[in-house]
Amino acid sequence: MASPPAPASAPCLPEQNLDYCKVQYWDQRYKDAAVSGPYEWFGDFASFRALLEPELRPEDRILVLGCGNSALSYELFLRGFPNVTSVDYSSVVVNAMQVCHAHVPSLRWETMDARALSFPSGSFDVVLEKGTLDALLAGEPDPWTVSSEGVHAVDQVLSEVSRILVPGGRFISMTSAGPHFRTRHYAQSRYGWSLRHATYGSGFHFHFYLMHKGRELSVTQLALGAKILSCPSPPASPCFLQDSDHEDFLNAIQL
Repeated sequence: MASPPAPASAPCLPEQNLDYCKVQYWDQRYKDAAVSGPYEWFGDFASFRALLEPELRPEDRILVLGCGNSALSYELFLRGFPNVTSVDYSSVVVNAMQVCHAHVPSLRWETMDARALSFPSGSFDVVLEKGTLDALLAGEPDPWTVSSEGVHAVDQVLSEVSRILVPGGRFISMTSAGPHFRTRHYAQSRYGWSLRHATYGSGFHFHFYLMHKGRELSVTQLALGAKILSCPSPPASPCFLQDSDHEDFLNAIQL
């Protein structure tokens, strides 16, 4: 069995955060993905394995949203979860990943926008996303009061995730966004799931959200979800992007 490629070199950063929302940026960024190593947002598989693996079964049909050139899908295969479909709206990276993993026919790669998935309802047991929602919100000027456009974009993704999950299915989201910012998006009764939160990583902690379809949200979570368009902006020091040698802008803006 071939080993995963070596880690990728530092990527070309966009001129402004808003570019992270544009497929043109990702197409350009991934033009050499077939010959470069994987790039990981918010930790590699080892950093969240202890949280993720207990939620998976070998027979699960798993969907990875916004896969990019992460090694996540291949790592799942290596650890005994062979039925993995990965989607990204950049056809450039999808083509690259198809080439890189041609020796693993059970791994499927498709060009698809997470806001409008073409899978039938109830197609998957597990949906994973790592950094996809963060990139979708990267252009938001105020993380305390997300614009109606931003709320709608996230809702499109989450509605699609709920639709394609089977009853009892799990949605797992890994992100830099803490509960104060992200719970309000996930805690909507119309998705029909419960919500649990954990952290992982050393030093700076990333966030691991687990949603079970068919279970209920708490009263407190529902109250947070109801306030998604009316969260006041507290006085705070302005956040600035980090040095471009370390692509952790998402940590700085705390979406």
